[in-house]
Amino acid sequence: MVGKGAKGMLNGAVPSEATKRDQKLTRGNWGNQIEFVLTSVGYAVGLGNVWRFPYLCYRNGGGAFMFPYFIMLVFCGIPLFFMELSFGQFASQGCLGVWKISPMFKGVGYGMMVVSTYIGIYYNVVISIAFYYFFSSMTPVLPWAYCNNPWNTPDCAGVLDASNLTNGSRPNDLSGNFSHLLNHTLKRTSPSEEYWRLYVLKLSDDIGNFGEVRLSLLGCLGVSWVVVFLCLIRGVKSSGKVVYFTATFPYVVLTILFVRGVTLEGAFTGIMYYLTPQWDKILEAKVWGDAASQIFYSLGCAWGGLITMASYNKFHNNCYRDSVIISITNCATSVYAGFVIFSILGFMAKHLGVDVSRVADHGPGLAFVAYPEALTLLPISPLWSLLFFFMLILLGLGTQFCLLETLVTAIVDEVGNEWILQKKTYVTLAVAVAGFLLGIPLTSQAGIYWLLLMDNYAASFSLVVISCIMCVSIMYIYGHRNYFQDIQMMLGFPPPLFFQICWRFVSPAIIFFILIFTVIQYRPITYNHYQYPGWAVAIGFLMALSSVICIPLYALFQLCRTDGDTLLQRLKNATKPSRGWGPALLEHQTGRYAPTIAPSPEDGFEVQPLHPDKAQIPMVGSNGSSRLQDSRI
Repeated sequence: MVGKGAKGMLNGAVPSEATKRDQKLTRGNWGNQIEFVLTSVGYAVGLGNVWRFPYLCYRNGGGAFMFPYFIMLVFCGIPLFFMELSFGQFASQGCLGVWKISPMFKGVGYGMMVVSTYIGIYYNVVISIAFYYFFSSMTPVLPWAYCNNPWNTPDCAGVLDASNLTNGSRPNDLSGNFSHLLNHTLKRTSPSEEYWRLYVLKLSDDIGNFGEVRLSLLGCLGVSWVVVFLCLIRGVKSSGKVVYFTATFPYVVLTILFVRGVTLEGAFTGIMYYLTPQWDKILEAKVWGDAASQIFYSLGCAWGGLITMASYNKFHNNCYRDSVIISITNCATSVYAGFVIFSILGFMAKHLGVDVSRVADHGPGLAFVAYPEALTLLPISPLWSLLFFFMLILLGLGTQFCLLETLVTAIVDEVGNEWILQKKTYVTLAVAVAGFLLGIPLTSQAGIYWLLLMDNYAASFSLVVISCIMCVSIMYIYGHRNYFQDIQMMLGFPPPLFFQICWRFVSPAIIFFILIFTVIQYRPITYNHYQYPGWAVAIGFLMALSSVICIPLYALFQLCRTDGDTLLQRLKNATKPSRGWGPALLEHQTGRYAPTIAPSPEDGFEVQPLHPDKAQIPMVGSNGSSRLQDSRI
């Protein structure tokens, strides 16, 4: 029998709140607070933690990189994470509904939706490739272990092929093969690389040459979208149960691979490459820029997912505590994954007799070429391969759940009537089918070019701009004092002074620094030795601008339809909170949000205006009806 106090803790209650109940019956809540924390961990901890951070750390001074990384975590990562969680939780709305705080900036919410759409399309394609490798690993011998396959070229130099010859009786061939291997250490074509390029992708020679759709990848993409849809079929009620497995099992796999990795010969050398500090690099701006960017993108700030997940919290949940726990867990996972990756790469370098830098890679090159090749050197290699790709699938799914839920929640909250709340499953299905159809071109022979183009442009500097405008609009347009009072009403205490300073000054400055750094460091995109043509780069920039352009376009639209005799008056009215802004439920509408009269179906409003001079503003919002029903319940 669980006591009331234990139940309160389970549901994330602040000390002043003894028990919790399912508060927003029409919209839904997390079953308990553990589900929210696990979902947020699954969202923040993604493929980038495994395939990007270890390589960044190694390239930017090893252990010395940890210093700027954790500085950026403390001054930018955790404050922004806390801001987005508290924002969504206070209003109990998705990334569109929360902008009742300042209607003119609702374009920020639309920008977040556009970014989540782009990421959701290509992220599931990466998961589908992981599915393909997972199924391909169900063989006694991994298909990328040797160079004797129909797709291999004469330039293929397999480590295991040489090892087999060692046991043979042809010394001349053996020495020839080893010299062949040594010649390839500078620029070797491994069987895993040829399997990836010539068999899995059947890579075309140009981004405009789509060739055929790879039916095997298309089938895996279908499997991936079906899994995501089934896990979200009942919204957070179903996904909240799935994350008990998807968010925790990757840590089991990481630990198994870590134990296996550190016991291998050469593992210590690999880990030393990863961790040895090069303190002189601390003075380089690039190192600080990479640290800030990695923190920013890894935590999922400005995607809209954090606001969406927090909107299903109980109103008095301690999101301050959650933001610290989730942010630190995310960064600790990145560091831990580095040991797993570099221990195996160190073993592979030792086996090849080359420097670790020759085998180190990042992105798809690490996940689908370098690491799978290293796994072929282990006994029972299919088992380790199955575990590794299963881990990648789970890491990807955790992020994909939130991306899809972000889009569905934004649509449902925006329409906001009883009918769409009841038909939410169909909205989820429609978004999943659209995501599958839009992902089909990425399964063609030119698919990897488009995938990397979207990854580099669709969610790069646009995220930084969105986050910066969100910070400024909340702190300076809505007003920091108002927001701090809202948090005090919700949590029972104001945000700590450190967070107040970061939100107002430090975090926006760091975000601006990331933006400047991104512009200065910009290099045209390449894939291996392929240089993207100008028209493809132009499409990339258009994708990046398509999310940012939502902000000024919606601001102009809002200005045009807002009452006011002068532009200044319209600007003032357009940036004031609408009457729908505030806690969703009547029981939480206290203080300046307390209704002056009891709400009824005939009323045109539901809460008291923040200030008397706001009484002129029309209150009817796009999703006001659902909030009214919640209150009446």
